[in-house]
Amino acid sequence: MNADRISTLSVRQRIQAIYDPEVFLQAGNQIVALLSQHFRDVQDGRGNVLNWNDPKANIAIAKDFLRMGTQHPASIRENEMNLDDLSDRVKDLVQTVLTRGQNLHHPRYLGHQVPASIPLAGLFDAIGSITNQVMAIYEMGPWATSVEQAFIETLGQEIGFEMDQFAGLVTHGGSLANLTALLTARNVALSDVWEEGLSEARKAPVLLVHADAHYSVSRAAGILGLGTRQILRVPLDERRRMDPDELDRMLTDCKATGRPVISVVAAACATPIGAFDILPDIAGICRKHDVWMHVDAAHGGAACLSEKYGHLVEGLHLADSVVLDGHKMMFAPALNAFVFYRNREHRFEAFRQDAPYLFDPSAPGLSEHDSGMKTIECTKRAAVLGLWATWSLFGRQLFSDLVDVTFDLGRTLFEKLNAAPEFESIHEPQCNIVVFRYLPNEIRDLSATKQGEFQLALRREVMQSGEFYLVPCKLDGEGALRVTLINPLTTPDHLDELLETLRRFGRRLLGSGFSFRDDTGTD
Repeated sequence: MNADRISTLSVRQRIQAIYDPEVFLQAGNQIVALLSQHFRDVQDGRGNVLNWNDPKANIAIAKDFLRMGTQHPASIRENEMNLDDLSDRVKDLVQTVLTRGQNLHHPRYLGHQVPASIPLAGLFDAIGSITNQVMAIYEMGPWATSVEQAFIETLGQEIGFEMDQFAGLVTHGGSLANLTALLTARNVALSDVWEEGLSEARKAPVLLVHADAHYSVSRAAGILGLGTRQILRVPLDERRRMDPDELDRMLTDCKATGRPVISVVAAACATPIGAFDILPDIAGICRKHDVWMHVDAAHGGAACLSEKYGHLVEGLHLADSVVLDGHKMMFAPALNAFVFYRNREHRFEAFRQDAPYLFDPSAPGLSEHDSGMKTIECTKRAAVLGLWATWSLFGRQLFSDLVDVTFDLGRTLFEKLNAAPEFESIHEPQCNIVVFRYLPNEIRDLSATKQGEFQLALRREVMQSGEFYLVPCKLDGEGALRVTLINPLTTPDHLDELLETLRRFGRRLLGSGFSFRDDTGTD
């Protein structure tokens, strides 16, 4: 046997060992066991919420593992893997991931709008990842496509859309979902823009948006060629909701001056304090002016599943397009974001193009089920398997419970803040997003700017300690503390611990001679 033949066999044998089902079983059992112990620890409140390390240190350790894989790869002899060696290496990798990351399942995680996802949902998502069930055309991922379509129909009806009258799609995250919906709105408002581009012959088209709209809306305006300067922010009422009267006035002005309106962008809810717009009123005004109504319901849209909080999204079904993130208040692993169109005829308006090498002209009826016809992505992961499995196992009620428990915690924290004289509630929460300030006597009489500066410094101290994770916020330019109660295992006792932790770190910060910057920004 010549040397080339031996070399070829060696390569094939190494590859075969990597694909060996017994190797997968060994590694899979190891990973599941380690994750199970991880959940026991963090859900019982042991260890840090955030394992804070300097970015350079983390990157260096990650590179060390890569070097180790190159210099000392896991042992393969002929076509067999050394399973003991593999087990040790897998354990080292998994433990490093878990001990140096964020622990969303820790009940003292009160941070961004990213949930303690349902672990079982992650296992079903893993099936799609491991078997690589991708989507673009139906025949590439027939079951993943079917699951997605079934869930779109189910969730759309929960929102209130009429069966067979609406359509939807799933994409990777709320930002991409907002972009897709607003691309459709642009193409509907300006019927020739996909082919001709934005012509200088017409006045610059505008978006009228909730003043606290998510930054992805501004990004969409830039990407769509509208320009961020063509975003008109509608003033808010006393609860930071879009003011319908101001919206009516601004749309009237646009019509009078001949400025095309691509869309009105409402919020359910807006990110800063979780404010839900009054959707029926906004829908009526949009109908009056014949403009597209889009609702960014990435966070709050799941309230449609709750009898207790469903009133917050009353009128959501009146919108022309709606975005809802399954990886927020439906507690699915990231990422899966739904885009709904009230009018089914709009489902192909985002992209007007043909790709005969991909979409089979001999089976035109299947284009209805080809996700690549409706999404920015061509190849797309099977993003809804975990949600579909969770609903199939536990039903609609579980999702209602998750909304109720976490939204209730927002009210509980609000009441605790009001009962504590050194804390200030900035708003009455409508959901599980709560913004507040810690104002001990030492800083209560300082300027709002200095008080805000103290909030941001206090937040960083608590975050880096690992005891709690909460995030900074600025309202009207002044710093504040912000929590999203998005772990259903968090209890009122944990909220008491939060307030006491803020007191303790606040006293320590003031006692250490914390230096305020003056209101001009200098020391």
